[in-house]
Amino acid sequence: MSDTAPAQSGKQHRNPRSLVHHRAFLKLWGAETVSQLGTQVTLLALPLTAVLVLHATPFEVGLLGTAEFLPFLLVGLPAGVWVDRMRRRPILIAGDLGRAVALGTVPLAYSFGVLHIVQLYVVAFISGICTVFFDVAYQSYLPSLVDRDQLVDGNSKLEISRSGAQLAGPGLAGALIQLVKAPMAILVDAVSYLGSAAFVFRIRSAEPPPPKHGPDGEPHPGMKQQIGEGLRYVFRHPLLRPIAYCTATSNFFGPMAIAILILFAVRVLELTPGAIGVIFAIGNVGFLLGAVVSDRVAKRLGVGPTIVLSAAMFSVSGLLLPLATPSSAWTVIIVTMLIQGFGGVVYNINQVSLRQAITPERMQGRMNATIRFVIWGTIPIGSFIGGLLGGTIGLRPTLWVAGIGGLFAFLPPLFSPVRKLREIPQMEQDEGPVIVRAERADGILERTPSAEPNLEPSLEPSLEPGDGSLEP
Repeated sequence: MSDTAPAQSGKQHRNPRSLVHHRAFLKLWGAETVSQLGTQVTLLALPLTAVLVLHATPFEVGLLGTAEFLPFLLVGLPAGVWVDRMRRRPILIAGDLGRAVALGTVPLAYSFGVLHIVQLYVVAFISGICTVFFDVAYQSYLPSLVDRDQLVDGNSKLEISRSGAQLAGPGLAGALIQLVKAPMAILVDAVSYLGSAAFVFRIRSAEPPPPKHGPDGEPHPGMKQQIGEGLRYVFRHPLLRPIAYCTATSNFFGPMAIAILILFAVRVLELTPGAIGVIFAIGNVGFLLGAVVSDRVAKRLGVGPTIVLSAAMFSVSGLLLPLATPSSAWTVIIVTMLIQGFGGVVYNINQVSLRQAITPERMQGRMNATIRFVIWGTIPIGSFIGGLLGGTIGLRPTLWVAGIGGLFAFLPPLFSPVRKLREIPQMEQDEGPVIVRAERADGILERTPSAEPNLEPSLEPSLEPGDGSLEP
């Protein structure tokens, strides 16, 4: 079966309910699987290189996380405009190749004895820039590759790969770090990105060309105006706005803990790199379980309640980590990761599928970039504060600050129309100037005229008061 799709859509229609025989998707899935496995190695190897090889302080380790995610603040919004103006497949390939080259310099510098903490910051920053473009293009590419009713299935399969890598990767990383040292283990991730680029390069499905003009036939407005359009679209949207706030809150307080977690595990809990790898591998079973059952949970509870409940799970789990001691470290960390992994994956599959399905094609890049700007832009701030607090008030108190702050993450979707969604709403075409104005007391969304083009999906049919709603 050829993976070449009809020119007008870039999608295959032989079996709209199954992706098993969708060759283009399988190649994208293969690319994700290979790169995710390598990424899990670097997630341990990069901070362990800083801690064990360069003897970094808590502040320096926090800066490493800041450098990796700072590009989401600096270039996240312009990336969305560029992704909407370009074909997504070449962006994916360039992002993979860029990350392979950047990470490959770490083992090279280590082998010559010139590795420095500043180089780790530069590598993390360059890799972060490539990740910004890759992630925005990646989430915008999937809706043009598969049909709308395949999005949850596609995102579930991609999360299974991510979860499988998170399950096997830490054990592999721990073993590699023990055998060849942390800097040399990073070479595995560099090679994995080359493999990912090869998979994406082999996708032959026709991708819809980027529009040369605006929706009214006028030339595209400037970069600043298009960025503003993306921001207005997300922050005026009654479903996208609370999802952005929820994830941003979690991504602010979570990295406060992650920034010092390896340091806490090594210096306070007295764990070896091999033990950390095994603990992470066992704890990551939660990711795999969440990916497998996510679709069934959403069908039983409804999309909205599933998003709210899964967000509540990862919101409360952060309170467990500061309770860990050397004798209870294995149990506490594994249980924390199981809860966070399961809740996080179920949440991500459903909220990403919702975002992709309700957003017009021409806005996919800017929607994803705006969301990423908000939810990933908080990560470097959280990492920086986590490293700063870890060096001033101590590692365990910093974990308590992160855990208590994370409790508020699930509140925005809970007190929004998201909790009442039984199914993913239908999307309107870009016709007629209307925007969502306010939610009435009966849960129906009131719509009023505007001078702006209509970018909002039709929400009324799926917002049924009393159907699966969660009471505060």
